[in-house]
Amino acid sequence: MIASATPIAVAPAPPLVDRHGRTISYLRVSVTDRCDLRCRYCMAEKMTFLPRDALLSLEEMALIAERFVARGVRKIRLSGGEPLVRRDAIDLVRRLGRHVGVGLDELTLTTNGTRLRAFAPMLADAGVRRINVSLDSRDPTTFRHITRHGDLSQVLDGIEAAQAAGLTVKINMVALAGLNEGEIPAMLAWAGGAGMDLTLIETMPLGMIDEDRADRFVPLTRVFDDLSRRFTLAADAHRSGGPARYWHVAETGRRLGLISPLTGNFCDSCNRVRLTTEGKLFTCLGHEDQVDLKAAIRGGGPVAVDNAIDAALLAKPARHDFSIAPGAAPAVRRHMSVTGG
Repeated sequence: MIASATPIAVAPAPPLVDRHGRTISYLRVSVTDRCDLRCRYCMAEKMTFLPRDALLSLEEMALIAERFVARGVRKIRLSGGEPLVRRDAIDLVRRLGRHVGVGLDELTLTTNGTRLRAFAPMLADAGVRRINVSLDSRDPTTFRHITRHGDLSQVLDGIEAAQAAGLTVKINMVALAGLNEGEIPAMLAWAGGAGMDLTLIETMPLGMIDEDRADRFVPLTRVFDDLSRRFTLAADAHRSGGPARYWHVAETGRRLGLISPLTGNFCDSCNRVRLTTEGKLFTCLGHEDQVDLKAAIRGGGPVAVDNAIDAALLAKPARHDFSIAPGAAPAVRRHMSVTGG
């Protein structure tokens, strides 16, 4: 449980600006590296997760996040792993939700949807207004293959519960050659018809998995060309705070988002840093440079956290070095679930 009933008052500090002049306004927090699915592009089938005593407590996670809010972060996204598998994760949501409208513009969540039926009303009550649900196929057999054991009906039921609770839902779909590429047009039509935007994502070379990612890589340039022949797409100025670029879909009235780290680098406008569940702050998804905020908060409190954040921003690289080639090693050894999606 998080002990504090109200947000901790912390002294303000200079805004977060990296050495390339980019203002950091977005913090992504990996609540846990654990997940109840084993998506093939994200994890190996047999994963070794962090021991529980290596993790930040939820209280420490909240204190660090509040330090970022004090320094100008306007949006926090909770992710994982699957954030809702961590015991008492909803207490963290409630704690951070109290900052929405008083320093924080938005608190959001990325989830696989398996636990939304139980948690959606609590998320809405805590101040969350919008969530992303990772859903790579609406075919039960394909879904089970990609996730290794997932039940599609459980996720669809969770999406229904989220919408009933008043949450805006966006679907995230990783494009995978030979698995779900042919489903993308139908997914766009289904999402739009259900009042949801769809964001497509290129698979990223993070962590060792049991397949060669090059075999599954789909360039979103190709996908966009195909969708443009099927739908009426117009560039949309909408921004959600992340790297996606959006198009308005005339046939559904909703949006299509594209996150293309390999075919359309977006690093020049990067406004994000990531806090892992064990307290490491990564300033780039594609690099190993990090600072230890767990050691900082346990050893020196808010001042030490500020100093560590400043050191991290001085080292933030200009861009990632992602590439996918047959047989190539991943850009970094850590899995996406460790860093937070």
